[in-house]
Amino acid sequence: MFDNLSERLERSFKILKGEGKITEINVAETLKDVRRALLDADVNYKVAKTFTDTVKEKALGQNVLTAVKPSQLMVKIVHDELTALMGGEAVETNTTGGHPAVVLMAGLQGSGKTTFSSKLAKMLAEKRRQKPLLVACDVYRPAAIEQLKVLGEQIGVPVYTEDSHSPVDIARHAIAEARSRGNDVVIIDTAGRLAVDEQMMTEIAAIKEAVRPDEILFVVDAMTGQDAVNTAKEFNDRLDFTGVVLTKLDGDTRGGAALSIRTVVNKPIKFIGTGEKMEAIDTFHPSRMADRILGMGDIVSLVERAQEQYDEAEARRLSKKIAKNQFDFNDFLGQIHQIKKMGNLKELAGMIPGIGKSLKNLDIDDDAFKSIEAIIYSMTPKERTHPEILNSSRRSRIARGSGTTLQEVNRLLKQFDQTRKMMKMMTGSKATQLLAQMKHMGNMPGGMMPKAK
Repeated sequence: MFDNLSERLERSFKILKGEGKITEINVAETLKDVRRALLDADVNYKVAKTFTDTVKEKALGQNVLTAVKPSQLMVKIVHDELTALMGGEAVETNTTGGHPAVVLMAGLQGSGKTTFSSKLAKMLAEKRRQKPLLVACDVYRPAAIEQLKVLGEQIGVPVYTEDSHSPVDIARHAIAEARSRGNDVVIIDTAGRLAVDEQMMTEIAAIKEAVRPDEILFVVDAMTGQDAVNTAKEFNDRLDFTGVVLTKLDGDTRGGAALSIRTVVNKPIKFIGTGEKMEAIDTFHPSRMADRILGMGDIVSLVERAQEQYDEAEARRLSKKIAKNQFDFNDFLGQIHQIKKMGNLKELAGMIPGIGKSLKNLDIDDDAFKSIEAIIYSMTPKERTHPEILNSSRRSRIARGSGTTLQEVNRLLKQFDQTRKMMKMMTGSKATQLLAQMKHMGNMPGGMMPKAK
């Protein structure tokens, strides 16, 4: 996402490179290119014009310090204005106010409401220690109810369904059910249509009236570009929703919706969806998104994701095993799983400042750990715990069982052995520190980070 916009903006700032000072002429030339870049990214025309006018006004009013180049100052101003354009600050979602709190999901069919409802439920259960109840109110789309049931089972969250054809009744009964079961937040997944129509709007307005939700989240597919902004405006006119969710930001989207929607409907973007996995949900931080648009990475989000997976008690347990040279393939497998939970590998690497651009044309397979996992899973429990017993016949059997070659098995074992020796040298707090760094950097022990294809 935003790759093309980032490149265009970078080219625009080059106009000011080598210039001794900011003048009306070189600023006008730079911002003309910036405006074109925004329009190409499908940003609303009025939003793009207002944005560049504001940047111009601020740039011409600045005195360039000796230590700051004009191009650097322009990047700073554009960054600040991009942040303001997208809302300025992250906005919390109210899921603790009611008894239970009610979150109503709205949007067109195919925008990702059902999947996002499940992601939100998982996030609230794990991060806020709440007890969510998912409610299936899409009685029209084939298999919509079944899809929510499957996702609910996958994340361990109950799903309320009934045979009624009235979404209003289902929603109302679900609230009563939540109270009796002790659920403190109810997430209502509603029906969508291929386009905005009166029947759809009347129905969701009736649900809103019946359950009086604490939050109404409008879910929009970021890949629909400017159409997403127009649809958001129509929904907001009828529902007065409290926030926006942008899904599919991992796709080939130009990003115009993220930059326009906040200004057009005057409602904050609260969440973004960055993939199909249930963990692929992030709180929307305007300043961090501005960093990524301008090619500065997003190291704060990367560290937060690592911290979510970092278990201090587990790290202490592993440091004791490392001190006794007992770190085994079961522990190694656990580290791989925690890194995978952090998200798409290319996206994670792109959060590191200066790395994203170099990865643009590389295809990093999200299943890059698959062969390593296959080798470990082909070992017996005893072999995983005691790698030293892996003789040539056992290695040949593992290669056949994992669909890899003997050379790949030998390479993994050699690297694993080197890793154990290195870890043994770093006992106590240093070993715990190493484990933390492995997670923080999204790296594999012994240089076994998956390579780009």
